[in-house]
Amino acid sequence: MASNPRDEKQNKKTDQVIVQDKSMKLGDDINLAEQNDVKLDPNLEQNKYPDLSGAKSLMAKYLTKDIFEKLKDKKTSTGFTIARAVNTGVLNKEKSLTGCHAGDTDSYTVFAEFFDPLIQEYHRDFKPSDKHSTDMNPEHLKGNINEPSKIISTRIRVARNIAGFNLAPGQNSKEEKLQIEALMLKVFGELQGDLSGRYYSLAEISEEEREQLVREHLLFKGNDKMQADSGYHRWWPYGRGIYLNEKKTFAVWLNEGDHIRVISMQQGGDVRSVFTTLVEAVNTIEKLLQQIDNRTFQTTEHLGMITCCPTNLGTGLRGGVLIQLQKLVDKMGEEGLKKWCHENHLQVRGLYGEHSDTTSAIYDISNKYRIGYSEAQLVQFVIDGVNKLIEMEQN
Repeated sequence: MASNPRDEKQNKKTDQVIVQDKSMKLGDDINLAEQNDVKLDPNLEQNKYPDLSGAKSLMAKYLTKDIFEKLKDKKTSTGFTIARAVNTGVLNKEKSLTGCHAGDTDSYTVFAEFFDPLIQEYHRDFKPSDKHSTDMNPEHLKGNINEPSKIISTRIRVARNIAGFNLAPGQNSKEEKLQIEALMLKVFGELQGDLSGRYYSLAEISEEEREQLVREHLLFKGNDKMQADSGYHRWWPYGRGIYLNEKKTFAVWLNEGDHIRVISMQQGGDVRSVFTTLVEAVNTIEKLLQQIDNRTFQTTEHLGMITCCPTNLGTGLRGGVLIQLQKLVDKMGEEGLKKWCHENHLQVRGLYGEHSDTTSAIYDISNKYRIGYSEAQLVQFVIDGVNKLIEMEQN
């Protein structure tokens, strides 16, 4: 059963606390030991250089034997190791693009000899000496989608991690996820107006409710092998959930990967409106975290917002639209579309997100990069690029 924190706002001992207590009790009753352990590659388990033959990820390119030998005995302040950081790329050689995850903020400094060149290549020459800039002002956007009726839907999200907690791959107990959930339930209870809504705990909702949310593209599935091999799915489903407003235009994913993913979405192509709602939500959540528990988001001057996956560093923002490009793909092919998008700072995904197949020539077109550009700049890339794609499709 899901809780509605807004209904009990005046009562500080409400369903928010009850959900937390139930999750903890359920966790004590069910043995999830096999799911709680991260299966390490046999070589990494012995702290030996892994077999990277056939690996296609950036990790395989930058984890040379010399680098591994330099880093293999180092640990972050929370005990995270380079073996844990690269495990997913070793076990998923042909599928993983990046092949690594961080366990905490320290991972990016303790293992900088590995992460820095990888980040520099992925994020278009973002150097170790560079500083990330931020701009969350919707007024700095120029124009909007010229023909919004051509767009099926628009979604913009940001990933955030709360200071004082490990990142998901580096968490050492179920209790840490439950603590994050308890804190965010307090935040959800204070959201008002268009942001007010209901929290669905994955440890509480029925299978029917869960499947319905997945079908509506609102809820994460949680069955990604690459994430599992980094430790994302330990203690599943405890501490996970989704907060959803009444109009289903605003959501927060809780402990899916990063601590929270704040999502603004609506039908059609009003990108400016979607970004405006996102900015309001992120600013409100950040202010409430400070008021309730004196917390901020994990950030550094160099990398901006800290995230589990180095591809999300900086803004943590991905803004995308669903659009049908049948004529364009018939002419230039899917590879041609991907090449054009890459040259214009964009990324192409299938209808159901990363690694999914294309359905009826419907594509998810979004910003490719996260760091080195501000939030407003990345959204502008989407607006400008999608307008050009619409023009190309029509001509």
